[in-house]
Amino acid sequence: MKKVIKKVASWISGKIRKKKPAASAEQSKTSHPPAAKKEHPRQGYQGKRSRPQRGGPHRGETRSGEPRSGEPRSGEPRGGEPRSGERREERRSRPESRPRSHAPHPRTPRPEPTPPAPEPAAPFVDDWTVAQFDVPPEEGKTRFHDLNLSQPIMHAIADLNFRYCTPVQAALMPESLKGRDCTGRAQTGTGKSAAFIITILSHLLAKPLAERRTGSPRALILAPTRELVLQIEKDTKQLSKYTRAKTVAVFGGMDYERQKRWLDAPVDIVVATPGRLIDFKNQHHIHLSKVEILVIDEADRMLDMGFIPDVRRIVLSTPHKDKRQTMFFTATFTPEVRRLAAQWTNTPHDVDIEPEQVSVLAIDQRVYITTTEDKLKLLYNMIMQENLERVIVFANRKDQTHWLAEQLMAREVSCGLLSGDVSQHERVKTLEGFRGGKFRILVATDVAARGLHIEGVSHVVNYNLPFDAEDYIHRIGRTGRAGASGVSVSFACEDDGPQIPVIEQFIGRKLDSIYPPDEWLKDLPPPSADAKKIVLEPKKKYDDRRRSGRGMRRGGSGRPRHGHGGGEKQ
Repeated sequence: MKKVIKKVASWISGKIRKKKPAASAEQSKTSHPPAAKKEHPRQGYQGKRSRPQRGGPHRGETRSGEPRSGEPRSGEPRGGEPRSGERREERRSRPESRPRSHAPHPRTPRPEPTPPAPEPAAPFVDDWTVAQFDVPPEEGKTRFHDLNLSQPIMHAIADLNFRYCTPVQAALMPESLKGRDCTGRAQTGTGKSAAFIITILSHLLAKPLAERRTGSPRALILAPTRELVLQIEKDTKQLSKYTRAKTVAVFGGMDYERQKRWLDAPVDIVVATPGRLIDFKNQHHIHLSKVEILVIDEADRMLDMGFIPDVRRIVLSTPHKDKRQTMFFTATFTPEVRRLAAQWTNTPHDVDIEPEQVSVLAIDQRVYITTTEDKLKLLYNMIMQENLERVIVFANRKDQTHWLAEQLMAREVSCGLLSGDVSQHERVKTLEGFRGGKFRILVATDVAARGLHIEGVSHVVNYNLPFDAEDYIHRIGRTGRAGASGVSVSFACEDDGPQIPVIEQFIGRKLDSIYPPDEWLKDLPPPSADAKKIVLEPKKKYDDRRRSGRGMRRGGSGRPRHGHGGGEKQ
């Protein structure tokens, strides 16, 4: 039995040995055992572009060491070619006199062109002389010739046909041109903008700089509204057209990136609203340490709009008041405004132009007694029968301006709209269209009551009398500007009547109230069949101020952006 068991066991072991034959000697030479960390400590991670380890397969071989089809074994010459070492020895053994026809001709390095030296800025070639602008002297009036202004400024004044100074200009410029600080109480339309612009340009021309720093203005003008900033910028460019002074307007609501690019270059004069200027200052796009002249316009309105904290930060960023010239203007001198003027100016020259000097002397003020239902009839018939070409109509509320503009356009009266819910781009477009004669009528709220200078406005109509008597002065100041004549028409209904005594007390003059002619109360024509309603451009959901971090949280509205928190959990 034991013998049988031994035979069976030997038979089974023989079968097993037949299933696992020993590797041949030839295979053991060419095969590569799997890498082991203990046996090969230097073998690490091999990336995609890692070269094969020493002892690995050569080019043209498989992992087993056999050559691929059409490839010689490693170490053998390819196609009878000599090995790389033999080729190097052959090149060394070549005679030096043998020409190398296949080698390219050696190139000499081309010298880099040196940039040309910057040429100095050539002055304007201007053959104009002051003698060509002949203004005869008149008693009681001051000519611009009497102020000894430079020729480039006088040339621009002649182009604008400014012959005699306004009262505020005659009282202000003799002192401001000497570099003295000035404060003034003057309404819009008195010519104070031209006074401080001419002062700034005279200073820049008298003290030119050889080198200017980018984003570092020499003169800074602060104004409360975008419309006033654009108006001051336009006036500055008109008066500086024959100089090399560069003016930049900085305001919110539009052109953020463009304004930033302008400030990243040398600039002489910056006209700005406080909010956007603070944005650029925080981002170091503008530097105020080199400001030589600071102008604060309509300080009382900045106080009403809550801009004084921003203005105070801006003023503190400029040099001390002993090292700069400051001009401070306001329409009303309240105790708070007087304290600000005393803080920011140094022994100023004070100019005070009474409001009635502006409103009574140059403007014919009329008040028509009517009813609320007849106001539109009165407005339409007055415009059409008098053939009025450039009229500004003021209303107290935005919805009233929308309704008025739609009613006039429905009866084929070309009309533009200016109110607080119109985007800045559309405001600028509307103002330019009104200046260019595209619209006969501009319907506006009090956003257009200050700082706008539009030539040729013959009539200002108060569709509603303003709640504030001071706004009445600013509204009618849109006509009768720069010494021209103008007409102010106010509609007094049962709701507007209580405002008349307040306005009369403010301007120091009685307003005569009369009934309109009967032909001005005719029925309105029916709206035209193809009447178009005014379509306002929707306001952007996210203001461009959010780029600088000053916008409202979560993109400018009360709702969060998608994917930035808020709302229910997903």
